[in-house]
Amino acid sequence: MIGQLIITLREALEALLLVSIMVAYLKKTEREQYVKSTIYGAVIAFFTGGLIAVGVINIYGALEESSEALFEGLASLLAVGVLTYMIYWMAIKGRDLRLDVERKIAASGGSLAIASASYIFVVREVIETILFLIPFATRDLLGTIIGVVLGISIAFIFSYGIVVGVIRFSLRRFFFYSSILLVLIAGGLVGYGIHEILEYVAELGRDLGWLATSAYHLNIPETSLFHHEGLIGSIFAVFFGYSVEMEWLRLLAHLGYLGITLPLIMNLYSTNSQNS
Repeated sequence: MIGQLIITLREALEALLLVSIMVAYLKKTEREQYVKSTIYGAVIAFFTGGLIAVGVINIYGALEESSEALFEGLASLLAVGVLTYMIYWMAIKGRDLRLDVERKIAASGGSLAIASASYIFVVREVIETILFLIPFATRDLLGTIIGVVLGISIAFIFSYGIVVGVIRFSLRRFFFYSSILLVLIAGGLVGYGIHEILEYVAELGRDLGWLATSAYHLNIPETSLFHHEGLIGSIFAVFFGYSVEMEWLRLLAHLGYLGITLPLIMNLYSTNSQNS
């Protein structure tokens, strides 16, 4: 639930921030009549996301048991790819976000164009969120739903507080620290995706040699709080990809992803901070 909450909070806050920038710019340029169009576009985008989410769940439910592991593995790796690109994009383009949105709104004409721009901005965030949450939903649908509801609720509270001036904090710092958390979560998804694909390959009777053998095994029972499905262990599993047992390929992929992505994102934010 915690990982789902953080992902949803980050994406929902970004979507609401985009809508807030659009509304503020329309008011600044005395085009208040298009504010409703902005809201309509955002609402339709959220409904679109809901339909896509239901469709994905139904597709997963219709899969044969032998194909579920492959679906979960590929979905996890796809989510990591999109998530990493989003984090990278925000690191290099985040400070110009307001100008980019204002330019696109300035170039838009009537109500339909404004609503379409709002829809495109928001539906992109919604689809990204769905992709990120698929690996979690296939394992814990209820926890994912709770995390999504809490994440959206907190994002609305934060956004309202920012607009009325009650809450003041650095959005850049928020996106930096949330990006670090998301990289850690993505690292866990890399490992989980590899694990599921290894299980699928094993079911096919293929032998990957030492890559599919256990790199380590912690003697922690499933009933323990510190098992990766336990109360405490599950928190570490979300943030750090913790598991009581890992195959060599999973371990190498997990550490390799973190070893490349974490320094890259931290360096990008540091460089942009010095240049701003």
